[in-house]
Amino acid sequence: MAALAHPPHGGRLWRLADVCAACAAATTHAAVVPDTALAASPATRTAPSRNRARNQREHRGPSEQVRVREMLSYLASALPRQTSPSARLLALQCALRSNAAGHVRIPTGLIRGMRLGAHTAPHTELEEACWLWSPARPKTGLEGFMDVAVRTQALTRRDRARAADWALRTCPAARIRPLPRLLALVLIAHLPADSPQAPLLAEGDLLARMCGLTPPELVHVLDLLVDTHFLQSWSYSPNPEDVQWEFALPNPLPCNQGPGRRDCASTLTSGTLDSA
Repeated sequence: MAALAHPPHGGRLWRLADVCAACAAATTHAAVVPDTALAASPATRTAPSRNRARNQREHRGPSEQVRVREMLSYLASALPRQTSPSARLLALQCALRSNAAGHVRIPTGLIRGMRLGAHTAPHTELEEACWLWSPARPKTGLEGFMDVAVRTQALTRRDRARAADWALRTCPAARIRPLPRLLALVLIAHLPADSPQAPLLAEGDLLARMCGLTPPELVHVLDLLVDTHFLQSWSYSPNPEDVQWEFALPNPLPCNQGPGRRDCASTLTSGTLDSA
């Protein structure tokens, strides 16, 4: 697998290396690069290979949940750790809604509906991190170009747009502050889609980096999600580097909704996460 690493004092220097899973997990300030980001760009493919890739995406492409998890992993490495939850949620939507040239335009209504809190300008954080470049300020909404790594994605724009919508449906913005909403999305993105009852386990440092948190801050927000009945419980696994958790409801994925049924997204909106 490939890992993208950023040295602590490397400035704009990034290193892409082919490493094993153990080395990738042990490397600080690094994130695994999704396979979809390493695929050849459409412009370099022959016609037969483009047709094969199109058929693969249509019939057995990664689910929206997997795409969101991969993008969150990429953003954990691409953005500075101090990037706010509001800016990370906006970056996720920008990355998933951008076209093949890395250009994105998000209307004002969508940004307003995301309820990013009192944060003055999350897009300014992304520009200062050299991840988003806006050549001109549009009168409404947000418009700009993404980091070059986003432009190499092999997935179609429609595939990524569905993943962006999935992220919004999974953790709706009503009455949920950006920080607990971001961690809730990260936890749901790690849920095995083919086996919802499987043990839920992830490296604590990975969860913290995806949300821009320190380990003590991660503990605080996990406790908050338990207090608001989004999580049934959480604890450290026998391996102290790993965190395991249990959702309050059996299957928190948004596709589980139906008459008389609730998912964890509805648990979030009925809680008091606006106090976080």
